[in-house]
Amino acid sequence: MALDGFQARGWFEEPTVQSSVAHGIGTQNMLELTPHAGYKPFKGYFDWGVLFPYVAQVFRSEKFEYRQVTEIVHNDPALKHAIKQAAEQAVREQRYAQNGHRLLTRSVSADQAVDQNDESKGISYHAILRKQEQRAISILKEMGSTLNNGLLAFTSWILYKLLPCFLSGVVTNTKQIEMLKTASERSPGTPLIFVPLHRSHLDYIMVTFILTNNDIRSPLVAAGNNLQIPVFGGLLRGLGAFFIKRKIDPVEGKKDVLYRAALHLYLTHALKQGHNVEFFIEGGRTRTGKPCMPKGGILSVIVNAFMDGSIPDALLVPVSVNYERLVDGNFVREQKGEKKIPESFKKAISGIWKALNSKYGRMRIDFNEPYSIRELVNSFNQIAREDGNAKIYKPAARPLQHNQSTSSLYGTDVVCEEHRNLIESISRQVVFDCAAATSVMSTNALAFLLLTRYRQGAEEQLLAAALDELRNSLSGCKDIGFAGESSHVLEYACELLGTGLVTRTRNENGRMFIRAVDSVESFIELAYYSNALAPHFALSSILMTTFHSLLAESPDAAAVSRKKLIEASLENCQIYRYEFILNKPTQVLEHLLEKNLDDLLFRDYLRLPEEDKDTPFEDIRKARKLAQHLDLDDDEDHLSGDNNENEDDDGGPQLLYSSETLQQQRNICEVLAPFACTYLTVAQALQILHRNSMLESEFINFVIYELSAKVKRGSCIYAESISTDSVRNCLKLLEKWSVIEVCNQQGMRLISLNTLYEMSRESLNTIVKKIGAIVPKLNDGYFRINNP
Repeated sequence: MALDGFQARGWFEEPTVQSSVAHGIGTQNMLELTPHAGYKPFKGYFDWGVLFPYVAQVFRSEKFEYRQVTEIVHNDPALKHAIKQAAEQAVREQRYAQNGHRLLTRSVSADQAVDQNDESKGISYHAILRKQEQRAISILKEMGSTLNNGLLAFTSWILYKLLPCFLSGVVTNTKQIEMLKTASERSPGTPLIFVPLHRSHLDYIMVTFILTNNDIRSPLVAAGNNLQIPVFGGLLRGLGAFFIKRKIDPVEGKKDVLYRAALHLYLTHALKQGHNVEFFIEGGRTRTGKPCMPKGGILSVIVNAFMDGSIPDALLVPVSVNYERLVDGNFVREQKGEKKIPESFKKAISGIWKALNSKYGRMRIDFNEPYSIRELVNSFNQIAREDGNAKIYKPAARPLQHNQSTSSLYGTDVVCEEHRNLIESISRQVVFDCAAATSVMSTNALAFLLLTRYRQGAEEQLLAAALDELRNSLSGCKDIGFAGESSHVLEYACELLGTGLVTRTRNENGRMFIRAVDSVESFIELAYYSNALAPHFALSSILMTTFHSLLAESPDAAAVSRKKLIEASLENCQIYRYEFILNKPTQVLEHLLEKNLDDLLFRDYLRLPEEDKDTPFEDIRKARKLAQHLDLDDDEDHLSGDNNENEDDDGGPQLLYSSETLQQQRNICEVLAPFACTYLTVAQALQILHRNSMLESEFINFVIYELSAKVKRGSCIYAESISTDSVRNCLKLLEKWSVIEVCNQQGMRLISLNTLYEMSRESLNTIVKKIGAIVPKLNDGYFRINNP
């Protein structure tokens, strides 16, 4: 559906670069913005909206019809069919429990189920069917939202009053709001699908708050059923939450047909009834501060709704959220392997009271340019045509099918492999763009500098200069969520983080000295804030680490060929496949590495031989970019400036290390060093699985213990490497590599070595060596030579 004045971007279109000036042109503090209150044209000075702006704002904001869909779902024939399927499945299970394999394959129908043999054994199809019908009613009752204008207005007024008590601002870009209003008004039949990265329980409330007070239809929000706590569960339900079980299938390997059907139908009918939808594509809050890998269950339902013609199109709106200080506290306990404290009424009240008596600085929300589902599918078809062996998709061209999910929390993925690839590609694109558009807050910048450059602390003047340098390097690439002199920014960030994380005191020279508190807990929490910048520097860090790793392999060598560096870096990128999304699905990772390598050369982190400097570097970079677009086979000749005498046997120009920027090179390497140390420890711990299987949870605890011991004795300098999330991501990688096998027994995950690695411990050493390639050699090679 065409939109006048608004164009949703397609698959290949880049998002518009946001202004790098914090709180500059176009940005507003939503807590101070009341467009429906204050002095208005053609209204008297005694308009009550002037005296009571917040009441006027929530009273006069546009009200929408929010249709309830629970009853529609309950009457849907597809749900009745699912109820029958669930009943038949239950009958088969009962027969199997009593008779074993002998009757397992018998077909089940109402006539067969009431035979005397079944009834004599207490198996009644009609009774089981009635039970499943009652269960369907119960599922829909627990799931359904009660979104209504009255509660939205009342909650908005409360938030206008309470949020300033602990937040100094909720900042967003007014042009982004206008873009959403244009999309919504010009295409009323097209739902908006808001997809934020999840940091805090405050996320969904604030997205709804901003939309409601800017006359945009509030969305239904997918929420975990762990939030169904007294009072607050009902409040969230009235604000649009529909609750989903954290684990759909109660028994591993057994599909809950009825629950899956209810969830699918609820979402589909909500979209057909004109509801906007919001869901967190990561599945839960990030525990590390960087984006998690996406889960595609709900996204697959939305794409299905378009494919089967239920909706004409949908606009995916990636939403970036960041906080100067996280309102939810921290996730240190969980990263250290301790169990999460479940949500409860008491915990919620305690959290609210603590928040109201604390200061958390600013919250930043960015609504990024929408994707049209129709355009995404068309782009996927374009790739399929070029590839020649993939399936072409057309709306309403196939019936919807369900299959047990292997990657999704919600478990509603479809059977077709090409369609599954489409869902994965869209979800990775959304997460990548959200991460790229996330604003850098003052606390992110300070934590990043303390963990990657000044782990022992530094004078404020030195840190301010480093912050200036960081801001310059991010200019035009990332939006900066703060402004002012860097020394004032540092003072402000230290105050926000508190003395439990950062100290700011005068040293013996009378100068301000800033350092991170020397404890495991403080470094883990600081890493949460620092990791907001990790995706931005990830490729540069991989390149720089790989370069020094290759140098260390040949002590006499002083150079590495460009081709060899790119190839080795590509291999190392695969190690981080479950930790970072390093490129969009439509981008070639090798080209991005080439671009980042050019940037490293431009900043003199690496250098070319003297003979190659005759060719202006900017000309080389432009030629490389042109070659990538034209896909030239002989691009090496163009890119090296025709200086073939400086190419080694591997091909490509030689790259030399630069002694003048050695400290900066080390800083770049340290961006991913904590993750690398975690992965290496996991690989080394595989020896304990030799001829021995373990519960996954026990193995994770063992690795965390080993990491803690390394940190304590100083063999690992990164306390933030103690991270259960990274341990789990490494286990996914090892399972992908077929190093370990994971099986489920009575709901418990057991891990063991694959046969090849079980037979030979030596083969495990190859895995350790492979992962060891991503660990920075900070005490070897040129780093060691140049250390004082």
